[in-house]
Amino acid sequence: MNKFFGIFILSVLFLSCSSDLDFDQVNDLELKPVVVANLASFDIKASQFVIGGVEQPLVGDVMNFKVFNDVNFTDNISRTDLFFEFNNTINRGYQINLYFLDANDSKLYTIPVSVPAYTGTSSIVTKTEIFENATLDILKQTKKIAFLITMLPGPPLTDSSLGSLKMRSSATIYFAVQ
Repeated sequence: MNKFFGIFILSVLFLSCSSDLDFDQVNDLELKPVVVANLASFDIKASQFVIGGVEQPLVGDVMNFKVFNDVNFTDNISRTDLFFEFNNTINRGYQINLYFLDANDSKLYTIPVSVPAYTGTSSIVTKTEIFENATLDILKQTKKIAFLITMLPGPPLTDSSLGSLKMRSSATIYFAVQ
């Protein structure tokens, strides 16, 4: 009887309720993380537009942009939003062009921004540029970003002029990992 009872207990243990597991579901897994990062910033005082008592109508700078050098990183990007915010407290308007350059310094893409002169009230200008599909491919080829600031006509600036032109920017990168 003990043998029969032992065999019965063992057979009950091997007969449990279960369902077939579908391990192919892992192939349908899609992760969509989003990363937000600071990109660039500047704070140019009004007096910095004057050198030796002479206004400088053009100011520029070039920064390396090595964000997309890693192929594993770039293959999973589905979209990138670049956000720019300009705050002008100088009584002169500015035209700002951001040029996206390839490794040979050829222009791939341009973002123009007009920033009005300060008139006593806050004048913050924002611009969001969305890169996806063809424009995302252009962004991935970018190796440098050039900032060209052109001062528009207005009251002359001196070494003692007040105010500043500020920019801050960020990038929001959307991934699709499968």
